[in-house]
Amino acid sequence: MTNSQAPAGRIASVDVYRGFVMLLMMAEVLSLQSVSAALPDSKFWQVLAFNQTHVQWTWLSLHDMIQPSFTFLVGVVLPFSIASRKNKGATASSLLGHTLFRSLILILLGFFLRSLGADQTNYTFEDTLTQIGMGYTLLVILGLYSPKVQFSALIIILVGYWLAFALYPLPAAGFDYTATGVPPNWEHNLHGFAAHWNKNTNLAWATDRWFLNLFPRAQPFLFNDGGYSTLSFIPTLGTMILGLLAGGVLKSTQPANVKLKYFIIAGISLILVGIVLHLTNINPIVKRIWTPAWVIFSGGTCFIFLAIFYWLVDIKQFKRPFFFLTVIGMNSIAAYVMADGGLRKYIKSNLYVHLGQHYDQLFGLAYATLVSGALTLFLMWLILYWMHKQKLYIKI
Repeated sequence: MTNSQAPAGRIASVDVYRGFVMLLMMAEVLSLQSVSAALPDSKFWQVLAFNQTHVQWTWLSLHDMIQPSFTFLVGVVLPFSIASRKNKGATASSLLGHTLFRSLILILLGFFLRSLGADQTNYTFEDTLTQIGMGYTLLVILGLYSPKVQFSALIIILVGYWLAFALYPLPAAGFDYTATGVPPNWEHNLHGFAAHWNKNTNLAWATDRWFLNLFPRAQPFLFNDGGYSTLSFIPTLGTMILGLLAGGVLKSTQPANVKLKYFIIAGISLILVGIVLHLTNINPIVKRIWTPAWVIFSGGTCFIFLAIFYWLVDIKQFKRPFFFLTVIGMNSIAAYVMADGGLRKYIKSNLYVHLGQHYDQLFGLAYATLVSGALTLFLMWLILYWMHKQKLYIKI
């Protein structure tokens, strides 16, 4: 659905934060890993390349914060969205109807983006939009209740999800790990109690072995190469609830410095709790299966990001320097489709047609992907800027 004008009552820092997140996703076109591979002795490019990839299993890189941040921000803006619809006369039934429709569109859009170039629909449920869509209706229902109810729901989700994994039996002796796409001596395998959250030998993997094979597939589903799973939508809802709690504070009439203090304290506290859970082996920090410790740890990091942008943009009023990010953040769905769909590849390939096959070697072969990627990224931003000038905002 296309909105002809920007929604009223937007929080500038939220748009900037969302723009920052989507820029990280769009910037994959820079392929920093290729630059690092061409310059193996450069620690600088190694660090940048690491933070543009997902970690193999535990902990995180900057790139791993894209999905939780995008998810967290869904919760942040919800109190404003609900209030806006109520002010326009929306009833509880109409609000629920819109919510269900939006959830369905998000799920179907996830299917579509994951099926581009495929011979048949790829029914996969680990896509960011699909994961959000599967929990969004419950989030909106929780948004109608008090923060106390929302926090209670968060605790129930995290403890219940942790318990379900903890009770699922570990692989028996002689288990064929290769059948799950994991070497038996994989360096990232966890040991002891934490082994309940190992790649493709956990409850979520077992569930997908049944659930995903209910859909038409070219080959039976055996495992996800990255270890991602459908059931992650449950703790993903936990991340959205954290955002919902943050959004409630942001929408409140409390002074800005009180809100900022809340974000900082919540962020630091959650990060510390997540680290303790990981180091004590109670629950590892694993983004790919969205462990409860990941919800807590990444949620705390999201609070810190929100605090930084809220301080810079809304308190210090440094809006102009972040205009580049605002343009992206105000059209995040369009930016997401550009980054995850075929437009990015289309633009990049056509640049070679019009500028020549070697234009990207302007600064040497090592920086080729940086040149072509930067130009592609700039052209994608120009499209978003044109939409911004025309007041065209894609909204689901």
